[in-house]
Amino acid sequence: MIWLTWRQLRGSAAMMAAVLVILAVALALTGPDLASDYTAGIAACAQDDTCGRFYDRFFGAYDLPFMAVSLVVLLLPALVGLFWGAPLITRELEAGTHLLVWNQSITRGRWLAIKLGLTGLVAMAAAGVCGLAVTWWSDPLDKSAPAGLALMSPLVFSARGIAPMGYAAFAFVLGVTVGMLVRRTLPAMALTLAVFVAIQLAMPLLVRPHLMPPVTSTFELSAVNVDGFGINRDRGGYVEVRLSDAVPGHGGAWVLSSKLVDSSGRPATSPEPGVGIVQVSTTSGPCSPAGQQGMSACPTEVNRLGYRQQATYQPLERFWPFQWIETGIYALLTLGLTWLSFWWIRRRLS
Repeated sequence: MIWLTWRQLRGSAAMMAAVLVILAVALALTGPDLASDYTAGIAACAQDDTCGRFYDRFFGAYDLPFMAVSLVVLLLPALVGLFWGAPLITRELEAGTHLLVWNQSITRGRWLAIKLGLTGLVAMAAAGVCGLAVTWWSDPLDKSAPAGLALMSPLVFSARGIAPMGYAAFAFVLGVTVGMLVRRTLPAMALTLAVFVAIQLAMPLLVRPHLMPPVTSTFELSAVNVDGFGINRDRGGYVEVRLSDAVPGHGGAWVLSSKLVDSSGRPATSPEPGVGIVQVSTTSGPCSPAGQQGMSACPTEVNRLGYRQQATYQPLERFWPFQWIETGIYALLTLGLTWLSFWWIRRRLS
């Protein structure tokens, strides 16, 4: 039975192995130079305090490979569920070959266990190797990425560490279970993809922000957490502060919410998300464009008046705890679907 299962799997497994070898070779050839360039750049920019500009240039030079390898890791679990999980049982049901096996000495439980075990382990190994290899290669880019692509941000987090292994296991067993319920390959593939994508969207939106209680702090306004100052004459000439998705001193953090508050802690927000309104004169003083310094002294004046960024975030230090917790959640979902598939094949499937 193991030999038969391997014969059915070996073609797609060989194709998966070829893709992983090509990816591994590309990462191994470019990874050391990438790390060396980052180390040299950090050493140089630290001398004249220009590391912010270095980060922008360094990440900009590799943004396309960064997105490409991240996309590969994100797609791999979905492809496993689509092309390995969903057809695994449905093609047997459609062809009727399952009845031939069940009339031999192989029980239904053993038949399903071998299929799930062998194929599932190969899928998990492929996703694990892919995720860890990309994590190693992209480490310098993760350290220099803008706030929206920081290591804890939803898309990047899902393409790093051990989480892809949990996604692959879940997607595979989900495909198998849906295939057993639907009993048609194409509908099973479509339904597997829809359910998997829905859960992958729900995890960062509804679950991951609460895996640990988020941190809420206030920060002075600076170049790190402010994208720019401006004057909106439609609102009486108030100064607008456009906040960024970053917090000072916590690079790589996942900012869940960010707003401007005044000295008493009350929100000083505008209808536009991420924009705060400061009630300070724009006709004279530091925030007047017509002054000698233009608006260059306005940030100092806004800080002096007590305006601060209030941010709720998950710090970068929680990356690996989140990885283990989320992988554990997907492991429990996988075990639940595995139990359902064994119960279904013994009680309902004929």
